[in-house]
Amino acid sequence: MKVFWKTSVLVPATALAATLALGAPQAGAQTFLDMLFGGPVRQQKPLKGEFPPPPKRAPKVAPARISAPSYNTYKPDRLVRVDFAALATPQTTGATTADATPQAAAFQPQPDGAAFRQALAGLDGYELFAESGIAKALVSYYSANPDFIWVTGTEPNARAAEALRVLNDAASYGLSPADYTVDLPPAAQTAGDAAVRANELIRFEMALSARVLRYIHDAQDGRIDPNRISSGYYDFPDKPLDMAATLQALSHTTQVQTYLESRHPQNPEYQALRTELEGLRASEENEIVVDPKLLLKPGETSAELPKLLTLIARDLDDDMGGAYGETLSRLVGSETYAPELVPVIEAAQKKAGLKPDGVIGPRTVEALAGSSKADRLAKVQYALEELRWMPSDLGSPRVFINQPAFTASYIEGGEEKLKMRAVIGKVTNQTAFFYDTIKTVNYHPYWGVPQSIIVNEMLPKLRSDPGYLDRAGYEVTDSRGKRIPSSAINWGAYGAKVPYNVRQQPGEANALGELKILFPNKFAIYMHDTPQKSFFKRDMRAFSHGCVRLEDPRGMAAAVLGKSVDYVADKLKGGHSEEKVTRNVPVYVAYFTAWPTMSGKVEYFPDVYGRDAKLQQAIDATAEVRAPTS
Repeated sequence: MKVFWKTSVLVPATALAATLALGAPQAGAQTFLDMLFGGPVRQQKPLKGEFPPPPKRAPKVAPARISAPSYNTYKPDRLVRVDFAALATPQTTGATTADATPQAAAFQPQPDGAAFRQALAGLDGYELFAESGIAKALVSYYSANPDFIWVTGTEPNARAAEALRVLNDAASYGLSPADYTVDLPPAAQTAGDAAVRANELIRFEMALSARVLRYIHDAQDGRIDPNRISSGYYDFPDKPLDMAATLQALSHTTQVQTYLESRHPQNPEYQALRTELEGLRASEENEIVVDPKLLLKPGETSAELPKLLTLIARDLDDDMGGAYGETLSRLVGSETYAPELVPVIEAAQKKAGLKPDGVIGPRTVEALAGSSKADRLAKVQYALEELRWMPSDLGSPRVFINQPAFTASYIEGGEEKLKMRAVIGKVTNQTAFFYDTIKTVNYHPYWGVPQSIIVNEMLPKLRSDPGYLDRAGYEVTDSRGKRIPSSAINWGAYGAKVPYNVRQQPGEANALGELKILFPNKFAIYMHDTPQKSFFKRDMRAFSHGCVRLEDPRGMAAAVLGKSVDYVADKLKGGHSEEKVTRNVPVYVAYFTAWPTMSGKVEYFPDVYGRDAKLQQAIDATAEVRAPTS
């Protein structure tokens, strides 16, 4: 049974929870949950008659844990040999053609489909391998439409030339041209063997149709099925593709290139990434590489410092140039981190969206020096692939969360109306990659504690102190919804399956803060407020149990509702309530280590969860399956 981490936070007490996340011991706290909830609390007996009778005691069982989701070794579908025997048997076309010599018959005008039906014999013994859906589509389409798409007379036609041009340009979309290679038949010879020529043409026809269908699938859906990488961290629906109908459309259009290119995502972000890819490939490999592990404080010395200063000087804008240009020109070669350089570094950090603390560490190096050209190329190609998993039109309005950037944005009419810092799941409690539609805003919410947290983090305490939840502001209910005092439950009788629900009541200490924004999904992930405001000051913000904590939850709630922040504030005064979002607002809980700003400038981010490597393994496995067998 797969169990998912379903919430973003565990703790209701701001200061103590922050201390715990930092790994520092809390003075006076004796146990894990003492730290979470503020230390020991006096035992309070429930009022007589307040709860139903306690359940019968059961024997104790050994402690158990609920595991987080896992990643899979990606296994693409194997290719199958196309069963051309299922196509109609070639038919004789009449006396005139039958009486002619085979060579002459091939070059004489033929009735519609006659040349194709005669050429079918050339598929005998032909081995063409394709994805199973494509193999079926070829047989289905050509059985119903026995005629060439890509051949006219004895030569590939203009339609074929356009298709081949697009397939050969696949690299400009971050795809591999090798996946769509089709060999052109040699030019026809007037006195050549007609049977040989017919064989060449029918095999070219089938190969090109198979590779065009693969290209269209990859452009629309991506080469990789992300749900196979991990069903616990990815959830993307299939996009319908009627392949036989696609071939029918291609057989009638004279604009093949336009048709094929239209199957790619049609959004500005995809185009910006393509432009970045082209620019990276065209640039010369002349980079300044700074040690990614550099840690330098004011007064210290490092040979890496001049490299970093050179990069800052190279990218100066008018504001920084006016304030620090003279300082940089004097000290750009200094290996000593002098006091005069501290404001320069702080300004560069602030410009990059980092905390301006003046300490040069790995995140400052990453932001200012970037990664190598090879790394940036890979990240852009991963981003293009991942965008193909999403809708072609991302929608407006929409909410876009980019986990590696630790940001959440509200976008409407092509403008980023709101952008804020966000906290995402820890590496051990990763936030999933998916999209859905926002449904409700919940004011002063309850926090329904996920089973994974009950089992892994609460149960050890409850075994020795069963009344803890009663004192800490939590409600416990059985499967019928009846409240039961936690002190009446023999928690030691349960392992990985606890037959009770636990929820934290609304209040200042509630782990979800004052509101949450819901978009129902199988991961039970949502956006919400948090009492742990200090985490937003950090550059690396992967601290939650999987949900997304927002720096400005009121602003986001107002945006998705189409209301003002004052409206949200008034709703909060009314206590616990829920409001439906009446507009269609998609939300993308995304994972892009390369992503363009609204102006089209591509920014790069650290791979927090190591997912790029998982995607690369899937791409490599797919390329291996698609490689020619001979």
